[in-house]
Amino acid sequence: MTQVYFHCTNTEGVWIDRRGAAIGNLAEARDHAALVVRSLLMAPSAEDWRDWVLHVSDDIGEEIFCLPFASLLGKPH
Repeated sequence: MTQVYFHCTNTEGVWIDRRGAAIGNLAEARDHAALVVRSLLMAPSAEDWRDWVLHVSDDIGEEIFCLPFASLLGKPH
C-alpha cells in the first residue's frame, strides 16, 4: 500500500488533497480517481467542470497520471 493524493486543477485554481488514500495498485488508483471525479460532477454545483483535471500523485509528489474531468463528462449536447 502507498499513500496517493488526488489534486484537482483548472486554469483558475488548485484543490489540494491533504489526506490522500491508501492505494494498493495502479488499477485501484484509477478506480479511485474516477470515483473522485464522478462524485464532484454529481454534487450540486454551478461549477463548469470541463477544464478541470485530476492529478494523481504518490507520497513524494511524483505524478502517476492525470484524469481530465471532460473524459467522464461525455459529449456536450
